[in-house]
Amino acid sequence: MSQKILVEKQGPVTTIVINRPEVRNALDREATQALGAALRAFETDADARVAVLCGAGGAFCAGADLKELASGVEYDAWAGAEGPLARPACKPVIAAVTGHACAGGLGLALWCDLRVAEESASFAVLSRRWGVPMSDGTTVRLPRLIGTSRALDMLLTARIVPANEALEMGLANRVVPDGTARQAAEVLAAAICEFPQIAMRSDRASAYRQDGMSSEAALALEAELAAEAKQIEAQAGASRFAAGAGRHGATS
Repeated sequence: MSQKILVEKQGPVTTIVINRPEVRNALDREATQALGAALRAFETDADARVAVLCGAGGAFCAGADLKELASGVEYDAWAGAEGPLARPACKPVIAAVTGHACAGGLGLALWCDLRVAEESASFAVLSRRWGVPMSDGTTVRLPRLIGTSRALDMLLTARIVPANEALEMGLANRVVPDGTARQAAEVLAAAICEFPQIAMRSDRASAYRQDGMSSEAALALEAELAAEAKQIEAQAGASRFAAGAGRHGATS
């Protein structure tokens, strides 16, 4: 694994760190490939349940490395067929956003299931200033997440959206004090890890896959995806509840 991408594990929580603070964690070709490898390793690790994605040195990710792009290096679409953002991961990923999540860094944050942002964090399509188009899924995921009108405001104007506004529009899920995003995201990840995993993952898969389906098809898919959890987890979970466990906020 390239030292541009670091991987740390705490039980079932995997934290993936973009380690290029000298360029606000912009991803060059090598770092992009290493990030893709780290994400694939997380997905295939049977002991890993939730990942946290963050940046080193007070920034999340500034997107593609424009200096490398200016040198003539071919820039592959991160959301292309072979790109790391082509599809959601098969397990939850939480972005811990510090500083800027801009351009491709915004796309990376959008690819995650949840975004925990520090109070001074911000989100923007700053690549608009340099004529670099979005090919990381932003033009697809951003409108679906916050609505077309708000997405176009960001895409067309390159304006910077601060954390509190991001929370209001649904772009951020949590806002936490500066210096605590990674810790807060890891605590949230650990809480998700405690839930029965089959039902959680089937509900997550249904939420992603229903987009664009008719109601009838989406409901049929939900029932199909729920079948395994019903067979394996639901009765045991109901029995625990009936016995008094799981009440008063306990997750398992």
